Amino acid sequence: MVIQVLLVDDEELVRTGLRLILESQPDITVVAEAGDGLAAVSLAGQHQPDVVLMDVRMPLLDGIAATAEVLLASPRSKVIMLTTFDKDEHVFNSLRAGAGGFLLKDSPRTDLIRAVREVMAGRSLLSPGATRQLISEYVRTAPTRTHAAPPELAVLSEREREVLAHVARGLTNAEIAATLTLSEHTVKTHVGNILAKLHLRDRVQAVIFAYETGVGTGTTG
Repeated sequence: MVIQVLLVDDEELVRTGLRLILESQPDITVVAEAGDGLAAVSLAGQHQPDVVLMDVRMPLLDGIAATAEVLLASPRSKVIMLTTFDKDEHVFNSLRAGAGGFLLKDSPRTDLIRAVREVMAGRSLLSPGATRQLISEYVRTAPTRTHAAPPELAVLSEREREVLAHVARGLTNAEIAATLTLSEHTVKTHVGNILAKLHLRDRVQAVIFAYETGVGTGTTG
């Protein structure tokens, strides 16, 4: 199957570079390009791409708002945010809007290709290092939270809450399994149950939930 990609960036040279890299692969094709968020929403509805590479800062409609609109126009699409993370303060909000992960603009070309394939396969793009950056930015900008456990967590077992906390720290299933002395299959089952119980679309949304409820920062009680 060929992965169909929509490129969204307000710099034409950036889009051209991304297209050349992606179309060097036999299983990836670029179906359209957009220079702003409004065009991205229109083209997503028209082409129903598998993957959308979305810049964060753009004219007319920024990447955060565009992500939410794109997923309404093309619900099956997977969105990858393109960012220079240390300069973008709103990456967390873009992930909350439904993005499947983010990729630094100065990443090697191999990382770009792998990211498209990974998100297409339903896997997380939040590496431990990237998650730590995300956490740091979120903790810096988030409002002060109470120490009371939110009611949503009541549907999770104690073990599921423990697994969720490790997911929020960016650990893979294998790393969580080693930490908790469980099989990787058991951890995978727990993660699936967490997503189902909390009505979350993917692992990235689980990280968002964890930090919004204090699980990831250890502030629930």
